[in-house]
Amino acid sequence: MTFAYTIDKQTVFGDQEVAMGTFTSSDAGTGGNIITGLKRITNVTLQHTGAAVVASAPVVNETMPCDGTVTIVTVANAAGIWIAYGSR
Repeated sequence: MTFAYTIDKQTVFGDQEVAMGTFTSSDAGTGGNIITGLKRITNVTLQHTGAAVVASAPVVNETMPCDGTVTIVTVANAAGIWIAYGSR
């Protein structure tokens, strides 16, 4: 299982710190950990891109709020985008 992610942008929306990027699972991988750079996460939005199975949306395998790392679960060999909201 190979999981990779990028952090493409970090910014501030009002009183929330925001980090966003992409994720990919290959070699039949079904997710992994994203280290967001945030100290505390209150919400994460995930969306598949490309030819992913529409009926199987990616999910966050955490209880919010959580520390700066989130585990996500996807269908095998998926790619997508993520946005995490919280504080540094």
